[in-house]
Amino acid sequence: MNIFRFPSPEPTPQDQLSLEARDWLVLLTSGRATVADARALREWCAQSAEHARAFERAKLLWQQLRPAVEQISAPRHLGRRAFLGGAIAASAAFFLIRASVPGGFSGLGADYITEVGEQRRVDLADGVSLELNTQTRINRRPGTDGQQALELISGEVEVQTRAQATLKVQAGSGWLSASQARFNLRNTDQNVCVTCLDGALQVDVLGRSIRLQSGQQLTYNNREISVPQAVDTSTVIAWRQQVLVFNDATLAQVIDEINRYRPGMLLLLNSELGKRKVQARFSLDQLAGVALMIRDAYGVKCTELPGGVVVLS
Repeated sequence: MNIFRFPSPEPTPQDQLSLEARDWLVLLTSGRATVADARALREWCAQSAEHARAFERAKLLWQQLRPAVEQISAPRHLGRRAFLGGAIAASAAFFLIRASVPGGFSGLGADYITEVGEQRRVDLADGVSLELNTQTRINRRPGTDGQQALELISGEVEVQTRAQATLKVQAGSGWLSASQARFNLRNTDQNVCVTCLDGALQVDVLGRSIRLQSGQQLTYNNREISVPQAVDTSTVIAWRQQVLVFNDATLAQVIDEINRYRPGMLLLLNSELGKRKVQARFSLDQLAGVALMIRDAYGVKCTELPGGVVVLS
């Protein structure tokens, strides 16, 4: 008996966009999405009106399935593509994603770790103390001549060293050297920002050696270094008092920073609104309701997704 098999039709451009939009939605609600992922999604939606509509349809699908999501009892291991298979599979995927671990998987083996919203103090030998901010990963590194050495893999830390011995800290492509100094160091999205709070320190990066004095700040990445400039250090370390301060920042920058402190993610899809300049001061205990504050201030539409994800459009 001859069996005729017909090839599956090639997906249309609209079908392909729908698949990609649902993949984006799964990633966003997986607990593994980063600020860089949010930026990439904004860029994806901005490619065309069809891209934006595809993501709106994906959100609408989840809203229609929400009652089923909250009643489904699903197996613990379900493939990411299960969401794409149909309504029941989509509901199950979202149900599972709700329980994902926030903060991602990078740096799980680090020596010193803080999770989303957590801050922690670590006292090391020779008078070195660390104040770790949210979502921070730090490793001990082998030093030379008995010196201590650390690596800031990601996140933010305030470092104070009181001993004569020099502490070395790696962040991205650069090394910092300090003794009897206090500084704030941040490494997010492959960009490093170092602020000297007291004393002085040396930054060696991209073949250059730069000395920072108290009140000066320097930023760098794998390609470029900024010129040291004077900054308001009280704003830089406001997080130590459980406060976030924004002076002349764009709304997109504000949202990216807030995302470091709260489970889930705020995702602003309106790129023009994201360019609006903001003067704001938030207590960390206000962040749970910050999406509603943004909605009321700017008139945006809020769509809540699993895992603390809120889409602002």
